[in-house]
Amino acid sequence: MTISQFGNPNLERSELKRVQRSRTATIVLVGIIACASLIVALWFAGEGTIEGIFAYLHTFQENPPMWLQVPMVMGEVLLAPTVLLLVLVLAVMKVSPQPRLWSRRLVVGILIILTVRYVLWRSLSTLNLSDPLNGVFSLGLFFLELLMLVSGTIGLFLMLNVKERRREADQKSALVVDGTFNPNVDIFIPTYNEPSFILRRTIIGCQVLDYDNKTIYLLDDTQREEIKELADKLGCKYLTRTDNSHAKAGNLNHALHHTTGELLVVFDADFIPTKNFLTRTVGFFVDEKVALVQTPQSFYNADPIARNLGLENIVTSEEEVFYRQIQPIRDGADSVICAGTSFIVRRTALQATGGFVTDSLSEDYFTGIRLSALGYRLIYLDEKLSAGLAAENIAAHATQRLRWARGTLQAFFIESNPLTIKGLRPIQRLAHLEGLLHWFSSISRVGFLLIPLAYSFLGVIPVRATTLELLYFFLPYYLVQLTAFGWLNLRSRSALLSDIYSLVLCFPLAVTVIQVMLNPFSQGFKVTPKGTASDRFAFNWHLALPLIIIFVATAVSLWRNLGMCAVKAMWATTVSPEVAQAIKGIGLGWLWSAYNLILLGVALLILLDVPKPDLYEWFNLRRVIKLQVGAQKYWGVTTAISEVGAEIALTQAGITLDSNLPVTMEIVEDELILPVNIVQIGYKDEFPRVRVTFEQINLIQHRCLVEMLFCRPGQWKRQDTPGEFSSLLLLFRILLKPRVLFDRKIDINAIAVSQG
Repeated sequence: MTISQFGNPNLERSELKRVQRSRTATIVLVGIIACASLIVALWFAGEGTIEGIFAYLHTFQENPPMWLQVPMVMGEVLLAPTVLLLVLVLAVMKVSPQPRLWSRRLVVGILIILTVRYVLWRSLSTLNLSDPLNGVFSLGLFFLELLMLVSGTIGLFLMLNVKERRREADQKSALVVDGTFNPNVDIFIPTYNEPSFILRRTIIGCQVLDYDNKTIYLLDDTQREEIKELADKLGCKYLTRTDNSHAKAGNLNHALHHTTGELLVVFDADFIPTKNFLTRTVGFFVDEKVALVQTPQSFYNADPIARNLGLENIVTSEEEVFYRQIQPIRDGADSVICAGTSFIVRRTALQATGGFVTDSLSEDYFTGIRLSALGYRLIYLDEKLSAGLAAENIAAHATQRLRWARGTLQAFFIESNPLTIKGLRPIQRLAHLEGLLHWFSSISRVGFLLIPLAYSFLGVIPVRATTLELLYFFLPYYLVQLTAFGWLNLRSRSALLSDIYSLVLCFPLAVTVIQVMLNPFSQGFKVTPKGTASDRFAFNWHLALPLIIIFVATAVSLWRNLGMCAVKAMWATTVSPEVAQAIKGIGLGWLWSAYNLILLGVALLILLDVPKPDLYEWFNLRRVIKLQVGAQKYWGVTTAISEVGAEIALTQAGITLDSNLPVTMEIVEDELILPVNIVQIGYKDEFPRVRVTFEQINLIQHRCLVEMLFCRPGQWKRQDTPGEFSSLLLLFRILLKPRVLFDRKIDINAIAVSQG
């Protein structure tokens, strides 16, 4: 708190409200847990009333309503609902490869009905309440499952109305291009400790935007002299402040008071816009009710999960699901999330909310909520108009995700809580509830790892279900959902790979969720490290330790269960129904354990960071090249290119290059001539492959390189993730041929980002 804030009654009341809200939310949570614990303790102690209630519920579970009982028909007939629904969904997906309004609503309607049917069956027929030990695990598993099902069902409901803004953008961008609508725009680039080479290309990218009425501000929160010199050299304005209170939000608010643009654009220090960013977004502000336009976050490097698995050009980044599926759904519910970068906001609307929210780590998210609460519209334009630098190792990836979780869950403890703030409609609150519940799914994920261990080590049977019941109730729900999963999220993620991504950080995320609910403001803002390099493999033991413990325990339980199944299978038909039920439970337990073991093995490989020796990203970009070596000229095509060098496939066979002669390289399409050094010469089918580095390039040349590599409209293409079966084969390939053993040499061409 600064000196000027002392004695401010409004601030003191705000702080008091936050403390009171924190205590209330925490007390409610602790109270629920305490009540549940008391009931469990009384049940184990044999307290009459509690025991009687659970005995009645157990009897009800053994005698469910007629409509929850399996029809008395052959098992083949019980497969009919699954087969018919699968055929229907596959036919819809074939007719409509991309979800349309009618096809999405039909498939989503089927999934909602199957989900409700499944939940009714699980809650009224499958719980094992025969004794306290089984009952606790059975109810615990059901509530963990229910937590994910509620979030998923809300998401399905919101999917019934999805917005697509591209046609609207086409119409309104015409007003910007012809000069009819030309408001002045301030571009903010907040920076804390990012290296100057990252900031340089971001500033250059902003300067080449096809929009004249703009001013670029570099907001330095560390008062670095070299960053001020960079701003002066590149010709943008430089702003700093005496402290860095409230982190990024405080930095943006400081700039807000020292600028005058009608519209404000925010790019994180590593995000570079394509040239048409403003022409595609500014037009929406013709409507005075529009306060903010958010665009997707794309990345010009592979995320650490894909890179560590060797799947850089096969699987998409984790954010793709959010920007390809979740944000369009949010747009349909008028609850678009401001994502902190690559957005444009109206100054007057932002000032009406009091500026960027400073009482949470997620200033962007809650700023958007305040704008919505005042009746403003937030728009999501699903076009890749910028690209940034994804976390470069698994530790930075974890830092980023844990900050997002902590900041979002602080919603329960601040005035901008989307569930209680005045001004939001019910559908908007429902959309934000789904987002909050998402983070609690990490607790469910941990539970799903532990439950199979209870099968093996405690003899617990948490699910009572016959094979016929599984065929009739579970199989249609599971298979239809699995089939439609990738189609509904526009091929951004398979269900199997989603499990992998959620498993990697489930333990630290679960701990963070609990910490936030008990002490929401115990940790401050942690910046995600960017611009790092490494020349060796590095294993993250801190994140791996809980997964290793569970991996060992799961392997032991799998061995025990397989042995018990083999022995008991010989006499299973002669035992009592109770023992037969236990045998079925053990069978389910080993299947579950085997699945968890595969996922845990892949997750541990993800925590092994592969070398990243180059600070600069290499792109798989084809450009015609004229290479002049001394007096000789050679033609070729780039196979990989970066800001500091290129690899060229020459078209003349059988030639010998003298690397001691002066060499220049001309990129023909861009009319860019660069002095280069030849650092490596190889041959493929008698055709030379030349690796060059750029030498002493000037600012004009660097601007051309940045524009060519990062700023071309439409260059950031969507990539589809493999389907479920292909994803399964990928996982087995990764386990059988891990990168650490078979791919210790990291090839630039193998990790170059694909571009158009």
